[in-house]
Amino acid sequence: MIKEVKNNHLFWDGCDTVELAKTYGTPLYVISETAVVNECQAFQQSFIQKYENVRVAYASKAFNTLAMLKIIEREGLCLDVVSGGELFTAIKADFPAEHIEFNGNNKSIEELEMAIDYGVGRIIVDGIQEIELIRAICRQKDTTANILFRITPEVNVSTHEFISTGQKDSKFGIPLDEEILFPVIQQAIDAPEINFYGIHFHIGSQLSDNSTHLAAARVALGLILEINQRFDYTVKELNYGGGFGVTYTKDDIRQPYSYFLDPLMALTESFCREHGLTRPAIVIEPGRSVVAEAGISLHTIGAIKDLPGIRKYASIDGGMTDNIRPGLYQAQYEGILANKAEETATETVTISGKACESTDILVKDIQVPTIESGDIFATFATGAYGYAMASNYNKLPIPAVVLVKEGQADVIVARQSYEQIIQNERIPDTLK
Repeated sequence: MIKEVKNNHLFWDGCDTVELAKTYGTPLYVISETAVVNECQAFQQSFIQKYENVRVAYASKAFNTLAMLKIIEREGLCLDVVSGGELFTAIKADFPAEHIEFNGNNKSIEELEMAIDYGVGRIIVDGIQEIELIRAICRQKDTTANILFRITPEVNVSTHEFISTGQKDSKFGIPLDEEILFPVIQQAIDAPEINFYGIHFHIGSQLSDNSTHLAAARVALGLILEINQRFDYTVKELNYGGGFGVTYTKDDIRQPYSYFLDPLMALTESFCREHGLTRPAIVIEPGRSVVAEAGISLHTIGAIKDLPGIRKYASIDGGMTDNIRPGLYQAQYEGILANKAEETATETVTISGKACESTDILVKDIQVPTIESGDIFATFATGAYGYAMASNYNKLPIPAVVLVKEGQADVIVARQSYEQIIQNERIPDTLK
C-alpha cells in the first residue's frame, strides 16, 4: 500500500513523510518507486504482453531524471524525449538508443545532431522544414534516420485548452492538408537518408473519454490507407500518443488503460483487415499516468493570515516555483497535514505559495485540522510536471527529490543551493 496513516503521520511507500521532511528539508518531492513500477506493470499486462508488435514509450517530459529513466528501462518501456536536455539525460543514463523517440516542435540542428549521433530509434517530425535539416545532417554523417510524421488529426478534446494539442489550430504537428502533407511524405519515401516509418499524433492530456482517441485513430488509419493507395507504400508504425488521465481530486475519473487501449487495438485491427493492410506496429506515449500519482510534495507551513469573514491563508515554503500547474491552468489538488493525518478537519484554509504573485495559490479552501506554523502539508499527485516544470523565480532553489520504496529513501536529485542558482552569472569588468 503506497499511502498509509500511522501514529497520526502520513506514510508514503513505507516512509514517514514527517521524518522525510525533517531529514531532507522542504519543499521536497517524494516519488514512490513501487507506484511507478505498478503503472509500468499495468502497461505490460494490458498492452505489451496482450498484443503483438506494440511498444510503450514513457513521455519523460513528465519527470525526467537519471533514476527515473533507469526504472523505465528496467521495466521494459521505451522512452520519449522532447529536448536536447532530456536526450542528454537519457544518454547519461545509458538508455538504449534504439528505444528512444525524439519528439518536439522546434528541434535545433544541435539537438538533431545529438539524436542522430546517438542513433535514436525514431525522430518524430513535427514540421515540414525539419525533413531537410534531418536529410542534411544524415548526408554529412553518412547515415540514415528513422522518422514518423506528427499530424494534427483535427479533433477537439475535453480538457483544458492549454493541454489540448490535436485541434487544427495547434503549434504541434503537420496539418491534414494534402497539398502540404503528401508531398513531404513522398519526399520521405524517396529520400535515401530517411526511413519513413509512419504517423504519430497526440491529442492532449488528462483525458477520461476514449472517443477522441478513437476519432484521431480513424483519421490516422485513413491516412495510412491513402498512403498505401497513392504511393504503394506500407506504413510500418502508428503512434497514438498518450494523454490518459489521472486522479488529482475526487472529482476526476481515472479510466483503466484497457478502456483506451482495447478499443484502439480493435479498431486498428479491424480497419487493417477490412482494407487488406498489414497492421503496423502500435506505439503509445504515456507520461503523466506513469508518475503523477506516484509523487507527493511536502511543504512546511509558515505565516498564517486570517482575514475574518473572508479567508484564512496558510503560506508554504514553496509554491508556483515547484508546482506551477495551479497558476498556469487552474489545476486542482488535494492534500493533508502530514503530521496531523488522523485528526478531524476543523477549519477551511487556502494554501498559498511564497512567490510574489497573487496567482501563487496551491490549494484553495481546503478542509484541514487546526493549522499551525511548522505543520507539514502534503500535496498528492505531484509526480508529473512538478519537478519537471520547477523554476528559480524569486531565486528560490529547486527542491530535492527523494525516491522511496518499502521504507527506504534515497535522494535522486539534490536540493539546489544558492551558489548553484547564480553559478552562471558574471559581473563584467565595467561594473567592478
